[in-house]
This record gives sequence, structure tokens and C-alpha cells, in this order.
Amino acid sequence: MSQKKLTTPFTNENISLSNRVVMAPMNRRRAVNGLPLPSMTTYYQQRAGAGLLISDNIAVSSNGGAYMNTPGIYHDEQKLAWKKIVEEVHQKGGKIFAQLVQAGRVGHPAIQNNEPLIAPSAIAVNETIRIPDNSYQNMTIPIAITTEEIPVWVNVFKQAAINAIEAGFDGVEIHAAHGFLIDQFINPFSNTRTDEYGGSIENRTRFLFEVIQEVIATVGKNKIGIRLSPFRKIYDLKSYPEELATHEYILDELQKLDILYIHFSNAISDGQPSIPISFLRNARERFKNIIMIAGGFTVKTAEEILRTGLIDLVAFGKLYISNPDLTERIKNDFPLADWDEETFYHGGDKGYIDYPSVSFSKCTDY
Repeated sequence: MSQKKLTTPFTNENISLSNRVVMAPMNRRRAVNGLPLPSMTTYYQQRAGAGLLISDNIAVSSNGGAYMNTPGIYHDEQKLAWKKIVEEVHQKGGKIFAQLVQAGRVGHPAIQNNEPLIAPSAIAVNETIRIPDNSYQNMTIPIAITTEEIPVWVNVFKQAAINAIEAGFDGVEIHAAHGFLIDQFINPFSNTRTDEYGGSIENRTRFLFEVIQEVIATVGKNKIGIRLSPFRKIYDLKSYPEELATHEYILDELQKLDILYIHFSNAISDGQPSIPISFLRNARERFKNIIMIAGGFTVKTAEEILRTGLIDLVAFGKLYISNPDLTERIKNDFPLADWDEETFYHGGDKGYIDYPSVSFSKCTDY
């Protein structure tokens, strides 16, 4: 049995993790009216062997979740439900961060408390989305946030971070990826503003940094991570001439703010990653704290990228759905169970908390 870097501890002056395996944030959509269901406690407890768990997308407001049955953390009942989940993870020796999201123009009022979508500009996503009657409807045109309203939405993130820490989370991850609200400000295809939040790189990233600065002032820089998806084509967001320069600027400013980690979301298309290795080298030179990456990794490729020294932690999504004891399987070279895509985003306990530990019945290659 060979020693794997994935299963070695990671420790710095700000955090100590039992291994370098992270459970990626996934929206498994097992909440009702934003309230986590009791089965979510079992789900996270089963996976507490990860060095770090990152929660489902957690909406910061009643119109913040992109999809049906997204959990929230914008009122006390939700906070109490998350507190129970976090306590169970801690009792198992795990650490867990809350991923905070405002989906912006991604979604539909029928999902989001019958409230309008919001965005930096009144530009709809040209896609459909499933709503509670199980039909698929076009995403609606969002309402552009006025300059005067920007502080309101910054404060929404701040309050959600306060709620998360009060619920016992070890920290928070600000979701600035995947075409959601913060990413919509960053990308000029979704941000055509002419005020101080649009146009230049500094202006398009202003909302991001105002959120980060407020959350730092609230919970401290050592409890903050951020998720980014550079070069990701999603929800009508395309490549643009200043994309590399924009992300280099973001990296440099995050280094100045000295937050705990950056979490890159990678995507594989036609066998190619959305984030090239050259960008990861660039990121490692610019940002000196923790860098993690998720997206399409096998145990073998995760081990390989860790050994380059460019990445400190690797997050797994699908493998953690079907292998609640993933770290033990990796450590002991046990086979990996396959997953059921039909139950990823809906349903009850089936395909959610019924995957057994260490099963050899149905396996997939590394």
C-alpha cells in the first residue's frame, strides 16, 4: 500500500486538516423552503472523514438560491438546522465551511419565493430551468441592482457569514463562480454597467472585494475562502479579452487581503480542463495561502497535481456522493463505488444517505 499525499495532514498557522481531501460544495437540493432536512445531518456526518467539508450552496437571501430546494441561512430556523449539522460533523472530528451564494440572474421567481431575479444588468440567461410544477421555464429578465442598493447586497453576504459562524461553521466560502451574482459582476457579458461597478477590471471586481472586505471585518480573514471559476463558460458567460488580466488582478488583491484559501472550480470539456496548468503556476506565484481545486479529478490525477506543489488540497464531488468513506478508501486502496446520476439533485434518502461504506459490489476505476 503506497503512501498518498492526499491522505497526509495539511497544517499551517491558520488551519489544521487531517488530510488533503475536500468534499466539494454540491447542491444536492434536499431542503424545503430553504430549511435543511434532517437527512442532511446524516449526509454530512457520513462524510466527516474529509480533511474539509464544504457545504451545499447556501442561499444568503430568499431569492438567492438558483435551484429548487436549495438550503438557506437567512433566518434563525435555518441557522438552528445548520447548527445541528455542524455539531454532528465536529463530533466526528471533521471541519466544515459554509458556501454562501446569491445566484443573481440564475433561477426563476417561482423558485425564489416569487421574488424577481437581481443582477448587475437587466440581461437574462438564455436557458430554461425546472420550477416547482416540474415544467421547464425560461429564466426571466433580472432587475438591475441600483448603485444605491449595492451596500444592501454586500450586507446580505455579511449577515449570512455572521449566521454561519454563529451556527458553528469553521469558516465561510464566498461563491464568486459559476455565473452567479458575484461572477456576473466580474464578467462583461453580464455586466454592462456604466457606474463604478462596471467597465474596468477594478470596477467589475469592486462588488466582489466589497463583499470580501465586509466579511473579513465580521469573521476574520483566516475564516474566509472564495470559489472562482476562471475561463469557465457557463450561463451565457463567455471568454473576453481581459479575462486573464481580470483574474490576475483578483489573485493579487486576494493576496493583499490575506484570506485563507482560493478554491478553483475546473471543468473538463473535450478532454481539456477549463483551467490550464499555466494559470495554476501563475496563481501559485501570486497567491501564497491555500489553493484548492475541484472538477473532474480521479484519485490518480488528484495525487499527480498535489505533487506538483501548485495545489494544496483537492476537492471531490461525484466520488463523495457515492463514497461517504472516500478518504479511507483512498488510504487503503479500496475500490470506489459508482454513483447514480438520477438522484443527484432530487429525491429523498435514496442516492443520498444510503451509499454504504466500503462496498465491493459495484466499482469504478481510479
